[in-house]
Amino acid sequence: MIYEGKRVVVTGGLGFIGSNLVLRLAELGARVTAVDSCVQGCGSNIFNVAPAGAKVEVLKADIGEPECLTEVLRGVPIIFNLAGEISHIHSMLYPERDLELNTLAQMRFLEACIRMTPGARVVYAGTRQIYGAPQYLPVDELHPVNPVDFNGVHKYAATMYHLMFSRSGDLDAAVLRLTNVYGPRMALDVPCQGFLSTYVRRTLTGSRLQIFGDGTQFRDPVYVDDAVEAMLLAGDARRLASREYNVGGPDALTLTEIANVCTAAGGMEAPQYREFPPERKQIDIGSYHTDSTRLREELGWQPRIRFAEGIARTVDYFRNHLEHYMTPGVTEPECKLKHMGVERGAYRLMPA
Repeated sequence: MIYEGKRVVVTGGLGFIGSNLVLRLAELGARVTAVDSCVQGCGSNIFNVAPAGAKVEVLKADIGEPECLTEVLRGVPIIFNLAGEISHIHSMLYPERDLELNTLAQMRFLEACIRMTPGARVVYAGTRQIYGAPQYLPVDELHPVNPVDFNGVHKYAATMYHLMFSRSGDLDAAVLRLTNVYGPRMALDVPCQGFLSTYVRRTLTGSRLQIFGDGTQFRDPVYVDDAVEAMLLAGDARRLASREYNVGGPDALTLTEIANVCTAAGGMEAPQYREFPPERKQIDIGSYHTDSTRLREELGWQPRIRFAEGIARTVDYFRNHLEHYMTPGVTEPECKLKHMGVERGAYRLMPA
């Protein structure tokens, strides 16, 4: 790959996927700046990039205030844009917060990129959530867009910004629509980050896993190293034949199969089935798994880590570093947003 000696910026660089990408870029010899606003509830953790040491520059800055990023962005050829909120439930509770983080901030940031580094390759971490409840499986890039929550709506708007600026020639963007990503450096102390982070947290604490519904819904979890590889290939490609790529795991597994793998890794009792809570049922999409054919054929990507191996790696990582990801004695983290001036249904930006 072309990253040796290259200047690269990673927004959301202290978060789960962003930090794994930062570490991999540092291994490849890139000159990496990790930008992160450290917003409560989004999973930033400085320990995530500790292995890179001085190889990575860390800048605490909000991409929604791009005047702070002028010199960082100037002339940078490749930007990996992973900043934002991923929680579907948070988006429904605090829609204006999600709008600010996932849409308005993105527009401001891309306008700054155009000013400071026109034509740069920007790889955006999108989400499969934009498709909503699938009309067919597996889901390819031609599937209709029909999101069921604010997060999907706002992430789709940000996707359109990237694509619009690419059509005009101002930027050269690729959008990767990620399915459920898991692995080392997940935010275990932040609630509502998806069922896989909950499953991993409960696996580590020995708490019984809970499955909403009958457990027959499909998902195709993708290990974080595979997701990072897809991003690196999108950043490296000389010319993008397409702009939008689905990124899914190697296997479609039922929620019961996923829970059983986690249960075996933690040596726990069998999972417990529960009725969907109303707030989760409202945004449930049923079964989902990905058609990643376009990414495989155009960029040569293939997921390599199957779920049982990925969970084993994940659990091993956290058992060695758990003190950096969970407060001792706290098995179910409390939502911190309500303690920081965020009102239900609204959002007021708080000072850093």
